[in-house]
Amino acid sequence: MKLILRVCLILLASACGVANANATELPNVILIFADDLGPGMLGCYGQNVVTTPNIDRLATEGMKFNNYYGAVYCAPARWTLLTGMHDGRIGGWANNRGGLPILRDAGKITEQEYQKRLAVHKANSNPIADDEVFLAEIAQKAGYNTAQFGKLDRGFLTWHERVKRFGWDFYEGYYDHQRCHGFYPPYLWRNGERFDLPGNTMANCGKTSEKGDEPLGYGGETYSQNVFMEGILKYLREHKDERFFLYHPTQLPHGPVAIPKLHPDFANHPSMTLAEKKYASMVKMLDDHVGLIMTELKTLGIDDNTIVLFSSDNGHELYYGPKNEYRQQKFADGQPANLTDKKWRTSECGDVFDGASGRAGLKRSGYQGGMQCPLLVRWPGKIEAGSETSLLSSHYDFLATMADLVGVQKPSGKDGISYVPTLLGKPQTQSHDFVFVNNNFKVMGSRALITGEGFKLVEADRSKNLFQLYNILSDNEERFDLASQYPEKVEHLKQIMQQETNSQRPDLR
Repeated sequence: MKLILRVCLILLASACGVANANATELPNVILIFADDLGPGMLGCYGQNVVTTPNIDRLATEGMKFNNYYGAVYCAPARWTLLTGMHDGRIGGWANNRGGLPILRDAGKITEQEYQKRLAVHKANSNPIADDEVFLAEIAQKAGYNTAQFGKLDRGFLTWHERVKRFGWDFYEGYYDHQRCHGFYPPYLWRNGERFDLPGNTMANCGKTSEKGDEPLGYGGETYSQNVFMEGILKYLREHKDERFFLYHPTQLPHGPVAIPKLHPDFANHPSMTLAEKKYASMVKMLDDHVGLIMTELKTLGIDDNTIVLFSSDNGHELYYGPKNEYRQQKFADGQPANLTDKKWRTSECGDVFDGASGRAGLKRSGYQGGMQCPLLVRWPGKIEAGSETSLLSSHYDFLATMADLVGVQKPSGKDGISYVPTLLGKPQTQSHDFVFVNNNFKVMGSRALITGEGFKLVEADRSKNLFQLYNILSDNEERFDLASQYPEKVEHLKQIMQQETNSQRPDLR
């Protein structure tokens, strides 16, 4: 009997030891979420003008995703990331309105009127179901500390109680995404407390014009992105001995362009306009800040047990150069573009950076230039350095991936699928039949459905019921419409697109 008891105790101790060993291997998680940065602006995806060595290092020391999708616009992209649902679901495009604090700060409405409007805004801002589970709550369930720095939550105007409901233990940033269009806010918010930024006085946070020709440093003295970096590094130092999930939805490089000073790579460039130099410097600052984070992880001795992911909300956007031509759908010579054999592309329309790297369209477009995003993932000793994958994946997969990383069961009904097996070089036994990207804009195509076998159906012109079919694995620039060759496939995918548009959420009761 004593022998049996001793064996049981040994087995129990062994089991506890295994559990503790596994627990110590649970990684810290950092997600850096750029704004309006298509993959074409990164060296590891082909950028030749702006160098991004720190971001590229995530690819050389980790995994690069080549078939990854976000949304076509900022608010739906953040919604799909934080909910784990595709943005065709009811609520995916139900963002609220921003700008109310700017009216108050500019003296256009009184504080009393502001409070009245804010109360109405809160009452009408997409109520959250009691059983809804958000991304940060997954980490909280595993005992992680959660923190967010930058553009807070999904958009466009949030408040303290709502940010906390999304699962953030600590946060610092902008409540109002319209204020994010300027980089010199008079104040920001930290855990419900307002704090002022020295030398910044403009109600619109120093938002520049579309031309971007204002002098360097226009708007104030304290640049918001520098504030966030100070906060992030401080947070890492204070939580180095605890498990954490840190999410950094940065403003960079969303415009209008603004930067305290030009990066040396572009300060004396002989042919770039001031707006182009500013934009390139914003991308360089983002890259430099990724480098600061990675260096801090090494300094603190937590680099090996931290998984770092880098992505962006949607495709490339212009805040310089041929922006008006894109809006007018014209080429540099004034000739009109079309949606068949002459799609608008940065490679052919005067973009000095070719920011969409040959892809058709930009942000708000149903073509690849509007929705294909970068995803780089680094986890030393776990992810093979320099590896790549063409696994079909999306922002809404990250919630399921987070659950897998931290050892929590994925909530039922979520649309996402964990890509942890792919990260670890194991068989990906679950994969998407399709990824759906909703789109209420009509600039260049609207909704799109991408299948696991590589076909993409684009609702090119909703008013004309025009659909196009591409094989994006062999034709990522969407130059060869295959709809006439595969009419049955087009009809089948149209039915799926129709059923997914404004569909019910299976994750909610």
